[in-house]
Amino acid sequence: MDCSPTFCFPGFGNPFTIFRSRSSRRRRRLHSLGLAAMPEKRPFERLPADVSPINYSLCLKPDLLDFTFEGKLEAAAQVRQATNQIVMNCADIDIITASYVPEGDEEIHATGFNYQNEDEKVTLSFPSTLQPGTGTLKIDFVGELNDKMKGFYRSKYTTPSGEVRYAAVTQFEATDARRAFPCWDEPAIKATFDISLVVPKDRVALSNMNVIDRKPYPDDENVVEVKFARTPVMSTYLVAFVVGEYDFVETRSKDGVCVRVYTPVGKAEQGKFALEVAAKTLPFYKDYFNVPYPLPKIDLIAIADFAAGAMENWGLVTYRETALLIDPKNSCSSSRQWVALVVGHELAHQWFGNLVTMEWWTHLWLNEGFASWIEYLCVDHCFPEYDIWTQFVSADYTRAQELDALDNSHPIEVSVGHPSEVDEIFDAISYSKGASVIRMLHDYIGDKDFKKGMNMYLTKFQQKNAATEDLWECLENASGKPIAAVMNTWTKQMGFPLIYVEAEQVEDDRLLRLSQRKFCASGPYVGEDCPQWMVPITISTSEDPNQAKLKILMDKPEMNVVLKDVKPDQWVKLNLGTVGFYRTQYSSAMLESLLPGIRDLSLPPVDRLGLQNDLFSLARAGIISTVEVLKVMEAFVNEPNYTVWSDLSCNLGILSTLLSHTDFYEEIQEFVKDVFSPIGERLGWDPKPGEGHLDALLRGLVLGKLGKAGHKATLEEARRRFKDHVEGKQILSADLRSPVYLTVLKHGDGTTLDIMLKLHKQADMQEEKNRIERVLGATLSPELIQKVLTFALSEEVRPQDTVSVIGGVAGGSKHGRKAAWKFIKDNWEELYNRYQGGFLISRLIKLSVEGFAVDKMAGEVKAFFESHPAPSAERTIQQCCENILLNAAWLKRDAESIHQYLLQRKASPPTA
Repeated sequence: MDCSPTFCFPGFGNPFTIFRSRSSRRRRRLHSLGLAAMPEKRPFERLPADVSPINYSLCLKPDLLDFTFEGKLEAAAQVRQATNQIVMNCADIDIITASYVPEGDEEIHATGFNYQNEDEKVTLSFPSTLQPGTGTLKIDFVGELNDKMKGFYRSKYTTPSGEVRYAAVTQFEATDARRAFPCWDEPAIKATFDISLVVPKDRVALSNMNVIDRKPYPDDENVVEVKFARTPVMSTYLVAFVVGEYDFVETRSKDGVCVRVYTPVGKAEQGKFALEVAAKTLPFYKDYFNVPYPLPKIDLIAIADFAAGAMENWGLVTYRETALLIDPKNSCSSSRQWVALVVGHELAHQWFGNLVTMEWWTHLWLNEGFASWIEYLCVDHCFPEYDIWTQFVSADYTRAQELDALDNSHPIEVSVGHPSEVDEIFDAISYSKGASVIRMLHDYIGDKDFKKGMNMYLTKFQQKNAATEDLWECLENASGKPIAAVMNTWTKQMGFPLIYVEAEQVEDDRLLRLSQRKFCASGPYVGEDCPQWMVPITISTSEDPNQAKLKILMDKPEMNVVLKDVKPDQWVKLNLGTVGFYRTQYSSAMLESLLPGIRDLSLPPVDRLGLQNDLFSLARAGIISTVEVLKVMEAFVNEPNYTVWSDLSCNLGILSTLLSHTDFYEEIQEFVKDVFSPIGERLGWDPKPGEGHLDALLRGLVLGKLGKAGHKATLEEARRRFKDHVEGKQILSADLRSPVYLTVLKHGDGTTLDIMLKLHKQADMQEEKNRIERVLGATLSPELIQKVLTFALSEEVRPQDTVSVIGGVAGGSKHGRKAAWKFIKDNWEELYNRYQGGFLISRLIKLSVEGFAVDKMAGEVKAFFESHPAPSAERTIQQCCENILLNAAWLKRDAESIHQYLLQRKASPPTA
């Protein structure tokens, strides 16, 4: 699974003593709200080891009209020690009969089924003792095809003729195979699977393996029984089956694997891009890991109702439609890129996760962090023109640092017990921080030894389970470096360091003084025992900005480093390529020497991005002034790089949201217009000959930013083009639709909203529906905001997309934020029931409340969730409350100086 003149910064003396009293007050405030510690974990026991499966022979018969299913399980099992009961996982399933047949002996019928619903277990009791040895466990059961997007569930779709029908599909990770059949639903309890599906004969039936038999069902001529080949040894969470109506496109990879992409009926054409990516990706991974793909086929299938982005079921990967389907005419560049990344991510799991599986959910990060890193390696191989590694820094690295700076973050490795705790760690720490530290590790080891270590790991543990330490051992053997010692500092403790650096010229050399301290979103770390990291540090100079002059491992709190032969006029920069997972704070003199490198572009793009992002975060934490960061942002006037602009745009968006709580919100919009106008004018509205993928992304970003801020010429042109689009005179290119829709809605009225809702209804493609849903919240009038919120829960919006509609309202305006929060409280029961404590509930809460900046709102949010518990979102709620308090502190601290600076700019605009 899925920011100029030269200047000095104030307060650069000893960076770790300033603002201490404010930080201490902030922490006391967190404690008074009860936000600084997670609640105690629920008691939990893993399944007993006395009986385990060898093979599941499973036959399921779904009823696509009554939304139920019948199941028959015959599991070859091993009794390891004598017992008169078998404990398995089971949830929302009724067992009709159960018996155990010891090999060569008589059948023993179970006399009782004791369901422990809270722990999602069932205990089968037998009248006599089951002796050690092998036998067959037989269970007949029934269940429900639920509408909660987990387990064996129903997914609603519309046929080309307009009829509403349902498919039966699965989503088992983390702990929902037990909703489809009684099983030992833990990743380390692996077995083989022989799956059969009894389905209407006009439906497509798919599972992990290829079909080996399809025969008429005895009782009903309209039904067939489809049998699939036996799987390799695998975990239950990777089992999958789909019954529905689909078209497909297929090819063979150069390794001879049959690759198919299944699409809604009539849309096979839209599967071709993903097919091409998958066919290139399989051989890439085979070569990288030096281990062949172990199954005869792989299917990628688009599912209408799907909670995650995608799921890596072995041999049958399921996707949201928007993560798999590309329409050559109506899909935008960012959608293509998204599909390429998600396909790369899920196919990486076929080796890393499926062939070798984490021993327990504590090691989930290894699965997800690794796949989130290598998906970029794969896309860089397939599409070098995407400059995808620079985008990684903006999309994953900075996002993870933002979350990991909070007191309510968590280590990469989290001790997980009860199933309700698993959903909580499918977050930016497991995925994005996990990917970032693996990227840092890969850089530290070097590609050759990294590949060697990966091959050792996959070969040694194939069809088995492994823990984080097993990977470190293989990489250590391959590289000869202290991998476990270094990486334990990154995975077993939360947070990351702030490296403070100052320099002194000593004759022809540069002496650097480095010190590390935990970086906290609330300001400098003030605890007694500050955590320490072993930090791989690279240092570059203006002599060769793309090459490390020195690489060191910082394994102590303070360190002096001498750079040989560095002239006094040369700049020195830490963290070449923004690869090390730390933030850097330079002395004012060092920073001043780096700033011209932003203006004249002599600093590489990813380093320009990292420098701006570090400064913005230091300002958010109160370590430097926000005004100084605004001055740095003005130095980006010549910036050509999409990702640098994307990160700058994101940070200005955060600042705009913060300042929406003041009476000078319009002034920050003027600043946005000033920063983005020159690049907007250079780009224009229409693609020029020779432009590529990144130019299209940049144009959409810049026009959207200018349009939202009310830039007059952009607004007029957007309205003109929108009118032509709606009237069918000139259809908007896919890359311009989001910025145009956003602009006309933000500055439009009820008629504009009605037109957008009509376009939504007419859209045949889910990508277009999502594009519209995400921008509806831009509308400003209270009545229209209410209309959008009501629409979010209507039949027109797929259940998984309701979250982005409500989130869009909360992020659209100050009034929208209040209205969205009230809407969530008023409709909590329906929303919670819809998402059943999955990760979508966490996302909904985060998107809706994180933009508040008043202390009392943190208390209100906390109080609401105390009386309306959401166990799988507990950590998210704590993080949101902490962010609200941090926003409030930031506003109190810097609002006045930001206002004065913006007024001063107005009075005497800076010259470019």
